[in-house]
Amino acid sequence: MICLAAGASGYLLKRADREELVSAIQQVVNGGSPMTSHIARKVVQAFRTQTTSENETEKLSPRELEVLELLAKGYLYKEISESLGLSYETVHNYIRRIYEKLRVRSRSQAVAKYYEQKQSTSFKA
Repeated sequence: MICLAAGASGYLLKRADREELVSAIQQVVNGGSPMTSHIARKVVQAFRTQTTSENETEKLSPRELEVLELLAKGYLYKEISESLGLSYETVHNYIRRIYEKLRVRSRSQAVAKYYEQKQSTSFKA
């Protein structure tokens, strides 16, 4: 779905045959957005998820937000621990809760979500 967000006009699966490919190109030329109903359903679900979780960083406590900001600056867990005067285990617990609240599985996903939401709130102001 990232390709659609980045400006793609449609989405075909690799297994699309020659006729589907030609038809899809014609649709794009005519202003259409070729995709299967399965892909269209995923796109709709992605938009629903985005609107319901638009301000997920607001769910974070002030301390969790502080930890996330340091993660976004590239700090290591140990550096966050030293900077905030917390134990390494406490930082690890904060980060685990941040991942749960933001519904992400990695540091890069958490940081990406942080910047997305920071950007979207700055445009609204």
